[in-house]
Amino acid sequence: MSEFAPICIYLVISPLVSLIPLGVPFPFASNSSTYPEKLSAYECGFDPSGDARSRFDIRFYPVPILFIIPDPEVTFSFPWAVPPNKIDLFGSWSMMAFLLILTIGSLYEWKRGASDRE
Repeated sequence: MSEFAPICIYLVISPLVSLIPLGVPFPFASNSSTYPEKLSAYECGFDPSGDARSRFDIRFYPVPILFIIPDPEVTFSFPWAVPPNKIDLFGSWSMMAFLLILTIGSLYEWKRGASDRE
């Protein structure tokens, strides 16, 4: 049982470390949710107008997708950031294939006009 003592201590301390900071503000918080202004939706000082569940134009979806694409590109480029004499032939060609696929995708998006505004 003694070899499991650190795990048991961890299982007791870790919930306390995460739950204590969540509970500390409650005794010090005021009950400000009774004000009707706090319960109303805020829209630049005006009363809310329209439905928040309206349909969204499909033309705006490529914009966030175009911003998401560089994230895996940078992630997959990190292993290539080593001295050139440390990369073997397979590593070099796999990175070139990855960059070729990204280039083809970027040219396809550019040709389709995904980043053009109407």
